[in-house]
Amino acid sequence: MTGTAQTADISVRHCHGLPEFQQCFELQRSVWGKTELDVPLPLFVIAAETGGQVLGAFDGEKMVGFALAIAGYRDGRVFLHSHMTAVLENYRDRGIGRRLKLFQRDDALQRGIRLVEWTFDPLEVKNAYLNFMRLGAIARRYLPNCYGVTTSPLHGGMPTDRLIAEWWLDSPRVNNLLGSSSPAVVHGTVGQVEILVPAEMPRLRTENPTEALRVQSEVRGEFQNWLAKGYAATAIKINSEGGRYLLEPWNEVLEG
Repeated sequence: MTGTAQTADISVRHCHGLPEFQQCFELQRSVWGKTELDVPLPLFVIAAETGGQVLGAFDGEKMVGFALAIAGYRDGRVFLHSHMTAVLENYRDRGIGRRLKLFQRDDALQRGIRLVEWTFDPLEVKNAYLNFMRLGAIARRYLPNCYGVTTSPLHGGMPTDRLIAEWWLDSPRVNNLLGSSSPAVVHGTVGQVEILVPAEMPRLRTENPTEALRVQSEVRGEFQNWLAKGYAATAIKINSEGGRYLLEPWNEVLEG
């Protein structure tokens, strides 16, 4: 990795200095609005100076996306917690989020870091598809109401339940997937179970909050049940029904 990854007209690189960190701060508000979950400007500085990452995607001089990760340590292992990835609305569906993650992976591996984690809303199946099918992450932990109920319109006043994505950067699973130009192929396995997030979930958030909460509670219960039995979420299928998570028994202590 040379310090800049470029595809078409978008370049991805490390951010440096207060002006670029300020752009990250302002971009998060463009994406999510002003909420109590704002990442303060000093945290971007701290992350960049203490072994984390502040990565920017640029269209010329304009920042159109960023990824923020902080350094973590658990069970004798250094890892990165990727706290936030954001892309401006009119730049989405162009693969920019994936390119930020791939740059994040290259940079981490160059430093001997083999694991990146992040949280994501299990009800947002499009994000889950990127995580599982395009990046090769797995999920073995579920955090109910991880950040509390917030004022963000994107959360709709619902508990902020989150799955934790584990991205084992140099595992055979990830290497095989990233070496292919196609998404992961879903294969049936012995003991596999499914958890459905219905297609109407985005509408329920705004039109029927009571039903949305019921569905969230049902999905939460299923995840907690199967993850507690040693299963891992490894894939998701999306069709007219919604998003169908696939979970399978996971006996390895570590993916790598």
